Amino acid sequence: MSAEVAAGLLALRKRIDAAKIPSSKLDETINVAVWNIREFGKKRRKPAALHYIAEILGQFDLIALVELRDNLEDFGRVCHFLGPSWDLVYSDWMSDDGGNRERTGFLFDRRAVTFNGLAAEVDAPRGKAGTEYLATQSFWRAPYMCSFRSGNFDFIAIATHARWGKSTAGREAELGMLADWIDERQKDKSVEDHDLIVMGDFNTPKLDDKLFKALTRRGLQVPDSLMKLKAGDVTVGGSNLNKNARYDQILHLPTAKKRFTNFGGTLDFHVSDAGIKELFPGAGMTRTQFTYQLSDHLPIWVQIKTDIDGERLTQIVQNARKG
Repeated sequence: MSAEVAAGLLALRKRIDAAKIPSSKLDETINVAVWNIREFGKKRRKPAALHYIAEILGQFDLIALVELRDNLEDFGRVCHFLGPSWDLVYSDWMSDDGGNRERTGFLFDRRAVTFNGLAAEVDAPRGKAGTEYLATQSFWRAPYMCSFRSGNFDFIAIATHARWGKSTAGREAELGMLADWIDERQKDKSVEDHDLIVMGDFNTPKLDDKLFKALTRRGLQVPDSLMKLKAGDVTVGGSNLNKNARYDQILHLPTAKKRFTNFGGTLDFHVSDAGIKELFPGAGMTRTQFTYQLSDHLPIWVQIKTDIDGERLTQIVQNARKG
C-alpha cells in the first residue's frame, strides 16, 4: 500500500466515524447495509478505490450489493483486502438492456453471519397460456433472495435493483408486483422463514410518492431508525450524493419490527466535492469521475438484534399458560 492510499484511508475513516456506526456484538447484534456500487466491474477501479470500497464494506456484517456487474475481478480484489472470513453469494447476470449485465449479491462476514442454504432469484408470477406458463409482466432484474442466520436469529434477505428510466408506471407496477409476491409467499405454509429484510435500490425518490406506496402496499415498513430523525443524529434525507433522494431502502414486515435497534443511517464517504482530492490527490477528479471510482449512492445501514432466546422462552411460557 502506498503512502498516498494510506493517507486517503485515514481521511475516509474520519468520514466513517461521522456515521456513528456502533460496533456489532457477537451473537447479539449485526450491522446490515445496502450499497449500490456504481457499475462495479464494468470499468477497472483505481487501486485506491478498491481499498476504500473494502474499508466501507468492512464496517458492516452483511451487505446487499447492487450494480455488481458480470466481471467480478475487481470485487475479488476487494474481498482479498477484507480477508478470509468474508464470503459472497451472488446472482447470475442478465445480458439485455434491462438487465444491464448486473448481478445482485450478499457479502457477509462469516464470523457474524452464516449462509443458511437458500439462494434463489424471484420469478414474476406466471399464468397458463396454452401449454406454457408465462409471466404477463417482468422484473427487469430479478430480485435475489437468500437465507441467513446470526446468533439464534434466522431470516431471509431479499435484494433488488428496480427498473430505471422514464416509465414511472412501469416501475410502479414492478414494485407493486414485488410487494404482492412477498405477501403471497409469506402466507404460504412452506415459507422458509417469516423474518424478512428487503433491501435495494428501488429508484423511489421520496417516501411519500406513489412508487414507494406501491412497494409498501402489502405492509413493508422502514425501520424507525431510518425514519425518525432527531437533532444531532446522522440524517437520512437521501441516499444519493446530494442527499435529496431516498432511492435505497432497508425494509421489513411488522413481525420483524422489534428486531431493529435505534441505530441506523447513511455512511457519507463523499461529504463534498472539495473533499474528493483527500481521497484522490492530484487526480483532478470531477464528481462524475468520483462516482465511477466509489459510487453515486451512499450505503444505508441499520443495526439488528440477533439474540432472541428471551423472546422464545417467553413465548413458550405464554403458550403453556393458554393451554
